[in-house]
Amino acid sequence: MNMSFDLKVIKIGLLITLLSLVFGIGLGIAFGAKEEVFKNYISENIKANPTVHDEKSKAKIWRYVQRAHFHSGGIAAYSLALLLIILVSKMKNSAKSFSSTMIGIGTLYPLSWYLMFYLAPQIGRNAAHNHIVTETIVYISTGAFLIGLFMIFSSVFLDKFNEIK
Repeated sequence: MNMSFDLKVIKIGLLITLLSLVFGIGLGIAFGAKEEVFKNYISENIKANPTVHDEKSKAKIWRYVQRAHFHSGGIAAYSLALLLIILVSKMKNSAKSFSSTMIGIGTLYPLSWYLMFYLAPQIGRNAAHNHIVTETIVYISTGAFLIGLFMIFSSVFLDKFNEIK
């Protein structure tokens, strides 16, 4: 039995997932090297826009960028496992490609936390949380992830999307 698998079939999802992992690692490195840059960005912009902030803003906004880091590493890690399941599944190559791309797009969710960190010091936490771009990232990434996950479950447990033999 030949157990070689063609990574090309999942390459788009794998690329997005690996870039998301690098993003999370990069944020961790940046925190270690220059945490004060992030905190100064928050402080300076809160001072420049005091009417949209309260006493909790500084800590909460700092937490947003930390969440971007944590979610990026965590989501990318379990998405790599899901991509492996897709790769070894009995799905048709077209279904493998589509579902892996959906999983990859799902790893973009942490960008919503990063965007909230970026916008909140200037426009306020609530406005950043409800910003059209932030919400679009959340809905697209979550929806894509659920589609990919549905396809995995359907393939493994219901024999859907699979090659006919």
